[in-house]
Amino acid sequence: MLATIRKIGNSRGLIIPAPLLAACGIESSVELTVEAGKLIVKASKPVRAGWFVAEDATDPAYGDAALWDRAEASDDEGDWEW
Repeated sequence: MLATIRKIGNSRGLIIPAPLLAACGIESSVELTVEAGKLIVKASKPVRAGWFVAEDATDPAYGDAALWDRAEASDDEGDWEW
């Protein structure tokens, strides 16, 4: 598909057809990067996407998550020593 880059103030703009936006899941904002001389346009994720997703204790990315599952309430009793 060929598209024309248009002047918008001191910048340039590109009209992206709605079917292409829908196919890429792009709604209102995008991430722009340049790789090997190519402009990459990706749908942006919400800033805190995935923060509250349930952790998988078997996933090594969560490190000590399995330790919390084995912790007992009695481990918290008493004074702490520093």
